[in-house]
Amino acid sequence: MKKVFLFIVFLFAAANSFAQSTVYVQGYTKSNGTYVQGHHRTTPNSTRVDNYSTIGNRNPYTGTIGTKPVHDYRPVTNYSNSQSSTVYTGSRGGTYYINSNGNKTYIK
Repeated sequence: MKKVFLFIVFLFAAANSFAQSTVYVQGYTKSNGTYVQGHHRTTPNSTRVDNYSTIGNRNPYTGTIGTKPVHDYRPVTNYSNSQSSTVYTGSRGGTYYINSNGNKTYIK
């Protein structure tokens, strides 16, 4: 009986953790009058790795495959120490560029 109880608790905990990984966004009307239909998305966090739109992931509600890169990048603007023309944003939010030795140099 104890094993059955523990199994039920395990199933409840697993289902609860999955339910917390997605959020339903209600439909709304933009200021220009365009209606945006309600949709599911991943719970907001500090990483892009687990987003439905990231390469390697699939949206379980629509079946679409992710197309956005895991690491975001943007052109360097007024950063004199950079030998690279691109600044990357890491998975934890830090920004860096690739120096002349091929190593990451983080920007404060």
